[in-house]
Amino acid sequence: MEFAEKRLENQHLYQGKMIDLDLETVALPNGKKAQREIVRHPGAAAVMAVTNDQRMVFVEQWREPLQQVTCEIPAGKIDSRDDSAEAAAWRELNEEAGYTATKLTLQSRFYSSPGFANERMYLYWAENIQPVNERLAMDPDEFLRVHLLTMAQAQKQIDAGLICDAKTLLAVEFWKAKMRDVN
Repeated sequence: MEFAEKRLENQHLYQGKMIDLDLETVALPNGKKAQREIVRHPGAAAVMAVTNDQRMVFVEQWREPLQQVTCEIPAGKIDSRDDSAEAAAWRELNEEAGYTATKLTLQSRFYSSPGFANERMYLYWAENIQPVNERLAMDPDEFLRVHLLTMAQAQKQIDAGLICDAKTLLAVEFWKAKMRDVN
């Protein structure tokens, strides 16, 4: 069976700072029509940064859609300041966490919510992290607290529901796998 849908019409409903929203009319494989609400996003970069004493960098922040505080790895939207996802990763590591590294290595690319959005997340591993000499200014609407957590502390944050987003859960699993490879 062919699964591809054919776009018949696209109506642009909203253009925002972070996302755009479109309403598409599509032809289904069975010949019927359907509507799809699609969130357009420029993509984002996230960084797994672990200190020499095996503590991962997390940022604590309020997430209005969830109505709760979360604990996440440093991450952010790829924007006009960035010529690549990697550039966004370097910027976010500095801006949100106050760290830099000697190298960033792409570990994974994935879509955050492919059922309704095209946001592609780029997940990087940072090597030899250290505090920055000169920290970039955070976005004016960001209020963050940096935490350095051990694996056990991160697991407690997962169990408590503070680490609850897919990118950070995936990052912790990558970290566990890297630790197994080392031992």
